Amino acid sequence: MSSPAVLRVAIIGTGFMGKMHAHAWRTAHRFFPLDATPEIAVVVGRDPDRTAAAATEFGALASATDWREVVTRPDIDVVDICAPGDTHAEIALAALAAGKHVLCEKPLANSVADADRMAAAAEAAPDVVAMCGFSYRRTPALSLARELIAAGRLGEIRHVRAQYLQDWLSDPEAPFTWRLDRARAGSGTLGDIGAHSIDTAQWLTGDRIANVSAVTRTFVTERPERDEHVGLGGRAADGAPRREVTVDDAAAFTATFAGGALGVFEATRMATGRRNANRIEINGSRGAISFDFEHMNDLEFYDAADPAGEQGFRRIQVTEPEHPYAAAWWPAGHGLGYEHGFTHQIVDVVRAITERGPVSPSFAEAAQVQRVLAAVEASAAHGSVMTVVEGASS
Repeated sequence: MSSPAVLRVAIIGTGFMGKMHAHAWRTAHRFFPLDATPEIAVVVGRDPDRTAAAATEFGALASATDWREVVTRPDIDVVDICAPGDTHAEIALAALAAGKHVLCEKPLANSVADADRMAAAAEAAPDVVAMCGFSYRRTPALSLARELIAAGRLGEIRHVRAQYLQDWLSDPEAPFTWRLDRARAGSGTLGDIGAHSIDTAQWLTGDRIANVSAVTRTFVTERPERDEHVGLGGRAADGAPRREVTVDDAAAFTATFAGGALGVFEATRMATGRRNANRIEINGSRGAISFDFEHMNDLEFYDAADPAGEQGFRRIQVTEPEHPYAAAWWPAGHGLGYEHGFTHQIVDVVRAITERGPVSPSFAEAAQVQRVLAAVEASAAHGSVMTVVEGASS
């Protein structure tokens, strides 16, 4: 399809991710030179009044409650899917069939079968951009880490350690949300935040996870119904009806990468005191990197070539104009925040559309992450090492 001067965007979803994506669509062209200007044409939700309020808050031109009608509208160029995981496949497939560009939140789908269908549809539409929203890739410090690894500064990769620790479900009376319902979310902590660690590890190393050995736990098996006015991590009203939790609260697994590296992964939403500790450390024969999103503007780098008396991790403040994405923002040392990764994601989406450049993470890459998630769940269920099954999309 042609690349218009204005990209008219439909955001499907009115919650936290919809709001974050809306901010990014409104911001990207104001800081980065783009060949098309994004415009949020419509926000789609289920409740008319709430969706209309969200459209006003998001800066959209209109609201709607029928996504099927919206994705076929001739004036829509991009469909941005920010709804729960059980809707991703149906919406993305309809949008791709209508010739729309698609940005889909992670994980790509709730099953490998659906992820493969989405990847195949994207592959069959070569003039359409289809990207999965693993936004942490666009953190400047992690982008710099990937450059260092690709340049061979770490040498042979031997160890990958990744943790994603949150605590918003630590209170057993924290209310039930759709993220605790397997039918809607696909899995729990594993797919919600563990998927980020899997994608980041494979993207940084340029290697894929080949097999896993996993355990998962559900520590709180039922929770009170959520009051619509209570945010994540709040407490429900006394005496509220209770619902069964059908997903994992925590997951831990070891992994072997195809290139031989050993991986150790942990994801939990019950790590008391940890709000959003997304961490990764990679050790190689010549050096190492270490990153923690709670200090997102910093990358720790160890170079084994340094003189013996000077060796040690050094902190690189990734805010210089030479660093990925940073030149568009503030003077050196003036840090970026969580929202900037989403803005960078939109920049890359728009440039892929207008310049017909590479798309990453593609739906095929995201489907491979889905295969790792499936292998982790199978390993935990059967108590055995599971090979990550490769498919046409991998």
